[in-house]
Amino acid sequence: MSESLDIKKLLKTVLATKASDLHLVSRSEPQIRIDGKLAALDLPVLDGKMIEEMAYSLLSDKQKKEFEEENELDFSIMLPEIGRFRANYYKTMDDIACAFRIIPIEVPSLDELNAKQIFKELIKREKGLILVTGPTGSGKSTTLAAMLNEINLTERRHIITVEDPVEFVHGNKKSLFSHRNVGTDTKSFSAALKYALREDPDVILIGEMRDRETIEAALTAAETGHLVFGTLHTNSAPQTINRIIDVFSGDEQPQVRAQLSTSLICVISQILSPKVEGGRVAVQEILITNPAVANLIREDKVHQIYSQMQLNQQGTGMTTQLQELVDLLKKKVISKDSALQYSNRPDELLRAIVNL
Repeated sequence: MSESLDIKKLLKTVLATKASDLHLVSRSEPQIRIDGKLAALDLPVLDGKMIEEMAYSLLSDKQKKEFEEENELDFSIMLPEIGRFRANYYKTMDDIACAFRIIPIEVPSLDELNAKQIFKELIKREKGLILVTGPTGSGKSTTLAAMLNEINLTERRHIITVEDPVEFVHGNKKSLFSHRNVGTDTKSFSAALKYALREDPDVILIGEMRDRETIEAALTAAETGHLVFGTLHTNSAPQTINRIIDVFSGDEQPQVRAQLSTSLICVISQILSPKVEGGRVAVQEILITNPAVANLIREDKVHQIYSQMQLNQQGTGMTTQLQELVDLLKKKVISKDSALQYSNRPDELLRAIVNL
């Protein structure tokens, strides 16, 4: 193998260029993602054999066997003096391909993320469900890690995280962390949640609420005195509520709406938008469950929640994505093109910024 195509050197390049991802796909040079955009490295075009040599150098025998049986592999890896990465191996045209995402070793604080004050208030709750949603690569894991870090700095709690794979690894400061990796430490999210309630947790993080069993277990945990954090791949706060309800059959939905109306604390729906000066900024839509919102969830009037988010902002901490985008445009942090590209209500946004 050419020395320039050593996998560890490529992963060091991710750090050196402040990229978020590295892609190894045959018939292409190695590519990295910087501020959301792909860029090819000035290196030779890869073939399947080259990628296989690099990829397999990072795997245990057990992981190799799993990949060869499933043609898919998710794992996280810590490379001394380089960093921690989440990796996915897959097949394309019968060749192995790899995607690596860097996970910062230092867990960010809410202050470092310039998070709103409401975040520090939310994590003080004793029980309930806090959801952070958005597309892949929107910074959900980073936001959740910062919220758990705040608990770790300020509260004595037992925090169980269930992830596939484990991303941020927290040192025990005031709190005690039990990190569980789906596939190696537990068979599934739903199994881990079932047993988590017997492990004396105060806080539970669910890496992804991807099926009915996991959502059901999360709602039960949130109702029974635990603070539960979870993620979903949805694009707005109201859409998140519909997604959860729609997982259940029609005759079960009234019960789920009742559970959500009492246990849902908030939904933080976010995207990362490129900044004019380089880098990216989190644009967060925040829905806080107050009595009016709880009533709309219970009565199957989720479509009216957006109006509540526009109205009930003084003192609640609620904000819509539209308002956040307009605010960032006024401050010249993001461009009009970026705002329209990432908006979930582009027509409304156009009307709102016509005079900016």
